Amino acid sequence: MTNAIPRREFAVLFSALLLVAAGNTAMQTVLPGIARSIGIPDLLVAFVFSISALLWTFSAPYWARQSDVRGRRQLVEVGVTAFGVSMLGCGLVVYAGLNGLIGAITTFVIFAMMRMVFGIFGSAANPACFAFVAARTSEAERTSALSMLSSAFGLGTILGPAMAPLFVIGSVGLSGPMLAFTIIAIIVWLCVRNFLTDDSPKQDASGYGAAASEPLVMGGASGASLRAATAEKAPGIRPKLQLRDARIAPFMLFGFASGSVQAATGQAMGFLIIDRTGGNPALSAQYIAIVFMAGAGATLLAQWGLIPKLGLTPPPLMRWGTLIAATGAVAIALATDFHGLVIGFALASLGYGLARPGYTAGASLAVSRAEQAGVAGAVTAINGACFIAGPAIGIGLYTLKPELPYWLGAAALALLLSYAWLNPVLGREPLHDV
Repeated sequence: MTNAIPRREFAVLFSALLLVAAGNTAMQTVLPGIARSIGIPDLLVAFVFSISALLWTFSAPYWARQSDVRGRRQLVEVGVTAFGVSMLGCGLVVYAGLNGLIGAITTFVIFAMMRMVFGIFGSAANPACFAFVAARTSEAERTSALSMLSSAFGLGTILGPAMAPLFVIGSVGLSGPMLAFTIIAIIVWLCVRNFLTDDSPKQDASGYGAAASEPLVMGGASGASLRAATAEKAPGIRPKLQLRDARIAPFMLFGFASGSVQAATGQAMGFLIIDRTGGNPALSAQYIAIVFMAGAGATLLAQWGLIPKLGLTPPPLMRWGTLIAATGAVAIALATDFHGLVIGFALASLGYGLARPGYTAGASLAVSRAEQAGVAGAVTAINGACFIAGPAIGIGLYTLKPELPYWLGAAALALLLSYAWLNPVLGREPLHDV
């Protein structure tokens, strides 16, 4: 049986994830320059992301369970609201710090607190979005649908760096991108509120049935099952999915390992570009944007082009993705100029763009339809856990030797490739329903 999602609703979910990806990447684009301008040590920048990621990791499973009880639209609203509040607070405190209204330490403390708001409450949106899609697609469609939804991150990492320099204007300076994304968050929240089906338990099943008469994201005619919609809304009956569950544990380990390498190498990238292009923080933001956009373009090539065109299943996605990402890490380590950094980062991003949908879809296909919120929460938690220690490790290694994060990252990915080949769970092809 196939349940389909109206295109308008899929677009709203896509926009919510796009907002978070674009906003956070825009912040990453300007944050190295902000830190150097205010006088905040590089490692403290990594700490801000680490503490936010730690809170994200612990809160995501809770919000995933709540999405079954309270409805997924409500949880998307919570996540988008938290993103907007966090961006507003970060923008204001950065503005104050850059203009000497408060000191560097005060700026850092308040900025970290605003990121903590995002870590605790912002994680509500991601598992809700993925569970919304996973529960309404058949197993045969799920890899493609989740890959399409995951591509919001890739598109966001193109738009974020591209938009960030446009908002570094006038008196707001480097705080401009964060203030701009606050306004965009309000717009996305209104779209979620007005265009996404209210799937809370207080609504009867016919609410979704009416919405399903719209054009469907997977194509074809509408006709979502009333029985499935009713089951989807039943509150408080979902089993709690554990990370150590044998069905998903190898996928979680793969996701954590690959994501940690990506976090470590990606976080060091901004500082590497600054140091390789002359050390001017303001000017380097443009170079950082170019590199991140190249990487995001490669990610979209993987998720919008290669995966649908080749029809790849989770096992080859994880294997090929890991191999290509490792090759990209080596290319960055060997790069001697800016052009080489662009090529290497794009190649690594292409690999991660294949591997992430592979492990996400593989974990989703390994469990029942009733457990989709649980597995979405587990994946979201793992994605956050990658940023607890990853950025600090990457920047710490960078201070020892700029190429070190990339050589060690390539070695770690080579080991992970062996694991992906040898583990029977990761190598099992999914059985599609009809």
